[in-house]
Amino acid sequence: MSYERIVIKVGTSTLTGGSNHLDKPRLVDLARQLSVIAGHGTMVTLVSSGAVAAGRELLNYPHLSKHIPGKQILASVGQPYLMSIYMDLFKIYNLAAAQILLTRNDFIQRKSYLNARNTIEGLLGQHVIPIINENDTVSTDEIRVGDNDMLSAYVSGLIGADLLVLLTDQDGLFDMNPELHAEAKLIDLVDGVEIPSFVWEAAGGSLTGMGTGGMLTKVRAADVARRMGTPVMIANGTIPDVLLRIAAGERFGTVFRATNTVLESRKRYLLTGFRSNEAAIILDSGATQAIKRGKSLLPAGIIGVQGEFDRGDTVRLVNNDGEEIAVGLVNYSASEIQKICGAKASEIETILGYTYADEVVHQDNMIKGKTR
Repeated sequence: MSYERIVIKVGTSTLTGGSNHLDKPRLVDLARQLSVIAGHGTMVTLVSSGAVAAGRELLNYPHLSKHIPGKQILASVGQPYLMSIYMDLFKIYNLAAAQILLTRNDFIQRKSYLNARNTIEGLLGQHVIPIINENDTVSTDEIRVGDNDMLSAYVSGLIGADLLVLLTDQDGLFDMNPELHAEAKLIDLVDGVEIPSFVWEAAGGSLTGMGTGGMLTKVRAADVARRMGTPVMIANGTIPDVLLRIAAGERFGTVFRATNTVLESRKRYLLTGFRSNEAAIILDSGATQAIKRGKSLLPAGIIGVQGEFDRGDTVRLVNNDGEEIAVGLVNYSASEIQKICGAKASEIETILGYTYADEVVHQDNMIKGKTR
């Protein structure tokens, strides 16, 4: 396969085939393709809509408010039903699936961000398929991401995906509405730092009315994802074996090239999390050299802590002379690190009574060298 990590977002219109109920054969085929991709070593994360449609089907299409309370009722009924289908289908292919429900807070609050990332990373490491949806049963306007297209973009940045696929019921983004204009042409590539104005103007609304988004939400999501270092492909989910062919390197629909590398994007995110210039973790010579070689920071290599900080903050890592060696996102607070500094990773749980990770700062959440 051509990719190490793929995030795939499937919309309601794709899962229902434009009808008012879940299209079970489509769900079977989706699970089959994802299982084959995962079986070839690609880490697959699925962002799935369909909970509201599933709830509407189970409740025999009740007349409820179209506003958030009505959708929350449908989602609370439909989400477990949808997950039960996914879990049964993946079980056929000897794969486990896990449900993760997120809100905007999980991306803007650093502790929640860290928890979400570690959970997804852990699932992928265990060859489990994370199935992600917005937590519609409790979300309000203030904490909603808004739509699963945007949610998939945030998830792509969260885990450093090297491709985001937005499946839809169209062949991609056209320069005008292909339903109304036979001469409409597919926009096959969007490149450059800024998305051209004609692309925004070409993006339209949902044709089926079943989902919350349309092409406009997909372009918005693509713009976010590409700025975080993940290229995006908008493709027709009805093409036979489309995901298998994409994973093998074929291009479909509309491709948005990334404007930054994932590493650059993660650096910018990490650098926004400084609690204080005075907060620091002091390293011994062994840990200093290990970090320079690309290793994670373990408690055994820590000789002290300066200042106050919480789990999820970005903190300076300095040697005994005060020279900044790196900055990193910490798995433990200052008070916790003071208790475990110098200890072995295996002793963390004994000392604290719990453990978040063996590493105080994982190498993936670290920027080496001076940052300011």
